[in-house]
Amino acid sequence: MGNEAIALGAIRAGVNLVCGYPGTPSTEVLETVAKHNPGDIHVEWASNEKAAVEVGGGASFTGARVLVTMKQMGLNVAADPLMCLSYLGVKGGLVVLAADDPGPISSQTEQDTRHFAKFANLPVLDPSTPEEAYRMVQEAFGLSERWGLPVILRPTTRICHASASIEAEPRREKHEYPGFEKDPRWVIFPSLSLKNHGELERKQKEIGKEFSHSAFNDTEGNGSIGIVASGAAYTYAKEAVKELGANVTLVKIGTPYPFPEDFALEFMKDLDKVLVIEELDAVIERSLTDILGKHKIRLDIYGKETGNLPAAGEYTHEIVRGAIAGFLGGAVKETAASTPPALPARPPVLCAGCPHRASFYAVKTAMKGMEAVFTGDIGCYTLGNAKPLDMVDTCLCMGAGVTVAQGLYHMEPDKKYFAFIGDSTFFHTGIPGVVNAAYNQAKITVVVLDNSTTAMTGQQPHPGTGRTMMGTESPQIDIEAILRASGAGWVKTVNPFNFNAAVAAAKEAAEFDGVSAVIYRAPCIALRKPEAVYEINKSCIGCKKCIREIGCPAISVKDGAVGIEPSLCYGCGLCTYVCPAAAIVEVQE
Repeated sequence: MGNEAIALGAIRAGVNLVCGYPGTPSTEVLETVAKHNPGDIHVEWASNEKAAVEVGGGASFTGARVLVTMKQMGLNVAADPLMCLSYLGVKGGLVVLAADDPGPISSQTEQDTRHFAKFANLPVLDPSTPEEAYRMVQEAFGLSERWGLPVILRPTTRICHASASIEAEPRREKHEYPGFEKDPRWVIFPSLSLKNHGELERKQKEIGKEFSHSAFNDTEGNGSIGIVASGAAYTYAKEAVKELGANVTLVKIGTPYPFPEDFALEFMKDLDKVLVIEELDAVIERSLTDILGKHKIRLDIYGKETGNLPAAGEYTHEIVRGAIAGFLGGAVKETAASTPPALPARPPVLCAGCPHRASFYAVKTAMKGMEAVFTGDIGCYTLGNAKPLDMVDTCLCMGAGVTVAQGLYHMEPDKKYFAFIGDSTFFHTGIPGVVNAAYNQAKITVVVLDNSTTAMTGQQPHPGTGRTMMGTESPQIDIEAILRASGAGWVKTVNPFNFNAAVAAAKEAAEFDGVSAVIYRAPCIALRKPEAVYEINKSCIGCKKCIREIGCPAISVKDGAVGIEPSLCYGCGLCTYVCPAAAIVEVQE
C-alpha cells in the first residue's frame, strides 16, 4: 500500500522517531514502521496530534529525523505547535504526513492541506503514486534539514490505499544525531518571531526556485494545449490522455507550495490554453493565474473556477476523462465504455454484539418520557445516530460532544444532557471539556464508551489500554480517576450488557446536581471471541420489537419470520431484554 511505501521510505531515510494519532487514511504508516522497526526507532501513538507534533519537535531539536503522522482533520489539532515550528525552525528533518481525504470517505470535512502549507509557509509534497510517495518521503527529510523547516507530505486516500510493486532498497541510511544544544533560538519570543518571519518569507522564494528543478515536477508531450495535474488526479489524467489519443502537453506538479514559478513559466510559454486537474481546491489553478498576472502573460486557465471540473468531491477516472474530452472538443477519439450496474445501498451500522449499542439503548431506556439531548463525538459510536437507536443529536469534532452539551445546557438548563465519548477520544481531547464543565458548573452527564481500544481506525492502543504501540507494558491510565480529578462529582463504571444496572446508572447520573459520568465498559467485539449464540424459538409473537428497538444486524426478517443469523451473533444478549415474549434464548450446543 501507499502507506506502507511511505513507512519503508522513512525507515530507509534513517528516521529516528515516528509518532502520530490514528486516523484514516493515514493509520498504516505508523503501524508499518512499528512492524518493520529494526529496533532503534522510537515509535508511539500519541494522545493526540498536538502532542505528536510537540514530541516530534523536541526530537528534531536534537538533530534526529522525525516523521509525524495524522489525517487532515488532525492537522487542525496540531496547528498550534506546527505554526510555531514554522517560525522557530527545526534541526533534524521533521516530516509531517497529513493524509487528505477527498470525498470525504471517512472524515467530517473535505479540507485541502495545501492551503495550510501556504498559510504556515511550509513546503508541501504531493505524491501521485505509491512509488512516488516512497521517493518523496526520503527527499522530504533532506529538504527539511536544508531549509530548517518542517515539510508536509500530503498523500490522498487513493495514494495511501492504492497498491503497487516497489523496489525497497535494502540499504538503510544510518542517521546519527548530535543531541540537543542549548540555544536562544529554541525559545519563541515575539522579537524572535518577527525576525524569523522575514527570513521565512525569503525562504519561500528560494524553495520555489529549488522546486523548479525538482524531479517531482515533469512534462511530457508537446501539444499546444496543456493539461496540468497533481496527486492521484495526475494518474487519472495520464490514463485519460492515452485513451483519448490526445496530443497535449501533460504537466505533473508534485511540489504545489512554494509554487515552482520558473518551471511554470517554462512549460506555459508555448501553450494556447491550460486545463488544471487537482483535488481538492483550486490551489495550482490560482497559482498559475497569479503567475500570469504577475508577468502580464495572456493565457486562458481552466479548471474548478471555470466550472470545467467539480469543486467538491473525490475525482475518478471517468470524471477526469470526461473533463479532458470536453475541454479538447472534437480533437479526440471516443471509446465505448460499459456502465456498471448501480451498487446496492449499504449504510454503515454498529457491529452485531457492539457494546455501544447496549450503552445507547440503556440511556435511551432510562430517559424514556423525559426531554433529553444526546451529543455525540467522532468514532464508531457516531453510528448511534442511525435508526432505530437515534441517539446522536449533534456531532462536531473530536472531543466536542462534552463541550457542545455545555453550550446547550447554559441556554436550556431544564433538559437532560448526555455527552457520549469513546475512551480513545476521551484521552485525545475529552479531558479539557470535563474540566470546563465542572469549572463553569454545567449540569451534564459524560458517558465514556470504553471498549478498550481505538476501534474505528483498527484497534490501536491508547493510554487506557496499558500497552504501547510497540507492545510494551505501560501505566494504564484510570479514566474514572481522571473524571473525578477533573471535577465530576458522581462517577460509576458498569458493563452495558448488565442491562438493568446500566439503565439504573444512567437514571442516577441524570439526577445528579453537577457533572456526572457513566463509564460503560465492555470490550470491542474485535478483541474477543463470541461468547454464545442466541436463537428465536416458537414463542415469538412476531411483534418485531427486537428489530425496531436495537437494530442489530444479526436480527432480520426472512420469509415472514424473525430470525437471528448465527454467523453474526456474538452472544451479547441485549436482545433478550427487549423481547416481550421471552422468545430469544441461548443455543445450548
